[in-house]
Amino acid sequence: MKELKFEELSLKQKLGMVMAGIVRPIRCEDKYETFEENFEFVLELIRNHSLGAVWVPPDTITGVAGMFPPHPDVLDRIREAADYPILIFTDAESGFGEHTIGRHNPIGSAGREDLAYTFGKVTAISARKMGYNVVCDPVVDMVDSWVACGGNVRSLGSDKEKVSKLAIAMSKGLHDGGVLSVAKHYPSTGGAKVDGHMAPHASDVTTEQLIDYNLYPYTQLIKEGLLDGIMAGHTSCPNIDPDYPTSVSKKIKSIIRELGFDGFFITDALDMMGLKARFGDTKVKGLCVESGIEFILPWFSAKKAYFDLCDCYDEGIITDERLDEAVKTVLAAQHKILEMKPKFDDYTEEDIEMFNKINTDSVYARTDEGVEASISREGKHFFAMLVHNDTDIADDGKVSVDTFTNGWWFPARIQKKIKELFPNSCVRAICQFPTPNQNMDVLQDSVDYDDVIFLTFAEAPAYAGSDHLTRRILALIDALNISGKISTIVHFGNPYVLEEVPHIKRILMGGCSPDSTNACLDVLAGNYPAKGVLTYDVKFQ
Repeated sequence: MKELKFEELSLKQKLGMVMAGIVRPIRCEDKYETFEENFEFVLELIRNHSLGAVWVPPDTITGVAGMFPPHPDVLDRIREAADYPILIFTDAESGFGEHTIGRHNPIGSAGREDLAYTFGKVTAISARKMGYNVVCDPVVDMVDSWVACGGNVRSLGSDKEKVSKLAIAMSKGLHDGGVLSVAKHYPSTGGAKVDGHMAPHASDVTTEQLIDYNLYPYTQLIKEGLLDGIMAGHTSCPNIDPDYPTSVSKKIKSIIRELGFDGFFITDALDMMGLKARFGDTKVKGLCVESGIEFILPWFSAKKAYFDLCDCYDEGIITDERLDEAVKTVLAAQHKILEMKPKFDDYTEEDIEMFNKINTDSVYARTDEGVEASISREGKHFFAMLVHNDTDIADDGKVSVDTFTNGWWFPARIQKKIKELFPNSCVRAICQFPTPNQNMDVLQDSVDYDDVIFLTFAEAPAYAGSDHLTRRILALIDALNISGKISTIVHFGNPYVLEEVPHIKRILMGGCSPDSTNACLDVLAGNYPAKGVLTYDVKFQ
């Protein structure tokens, strides 16, 4: 493994250095070329020392059932082609493989620095074993209100001191496990009511507010020497830069540079309509680099992205001065890869035991005075379990539900768990958008039981827009509440959707993962205490 020398790089090589070549099969064949054609182009850039980084989502390797097959050799082929320390990026907000956590962010809900460190350590070791050397964590978006696209589901919270401590602990774990870390999504303003994947979105934050609140975790990471990179989002901040959103705004990115940041900037995915709708698909790549980005992140064809950068240079959008500056920062990041000395080659059984506590110890309970988080195991309870509208629970129990993005909500397993914990109870599946007959059946059948417990979820992934419980579900909850039948809501994911729910005496909340669903049911059964904290100012009725 050798380092590339700046003075030996040609113009064409430099232009490739400021790109994270994407290797992912989703829609690639529909829009540009086949997966293999795109990947071969990426490998050729690497062999020619003409690519600064690659971005490989984990599902490229594992595949997604019903969508595209696995490509298990991708990272091996990249490492085989690279004789220099190319950066290999991925997201790992929920961990890797069998060691995952669920969202609403359980690290913030557990609130423990030792668990945040363990998450970083286990995630880094898992990533490094697969072949990655850069992980885009922690999420330090400062969410102080309801946010579209699950910002509050993903972030560590709204208290800048607490978020900073957890982010520092997680980043230390990532470094000790042997990968570089990238904080996101700069400038972490939160509060957008529009999903930036779908349309331009903005924040009215000022420079003073940004420095005092939103960028506080970044400055603390800088002080600890833990901020290797920053992912720039596409949020507009018109009080700071009235003309350009963050990813193409030199003004907004220069704020953190002036506060001491000397690492690299990578864009969030450039296909997001928060940017693309305004600037198109070609020119925007040059604008990003010229405004202070070191790595652009195209979400489709790496080949098209590379030639777009060449065109932007030819048109004068990217200057020689700025390109040279960016390439030197890229080479410095590659040098860091060679200097990385992991403290751990593997995780221990104790590490995994701690890791698993993130899901169990993040269950939050809000109850009326004198009301316990648990209910009687011998009582007759009616469980109304929310499921996707296309869901049918098969008799063999093998049907699992994908609630928009990845499998974590498994009604058949949840049903089995409830029957084990509450043998005298009934479980009925009800669609997110229920039919009138479904509503009627729940109301009629609930009469024969002591109370009703609702199991709800709101994951809010990209391109789903603003996520809420449907009006029909809210009407059903209202009706049961008026009748005095509903005693509990057990909710997973975005907590802000519960602001529309009437006052319920017992609310449990957990993350979007199988372990978290089990943990919430164990808390409800009195087998485990609710140790989690509420990370946001949710205004329950």
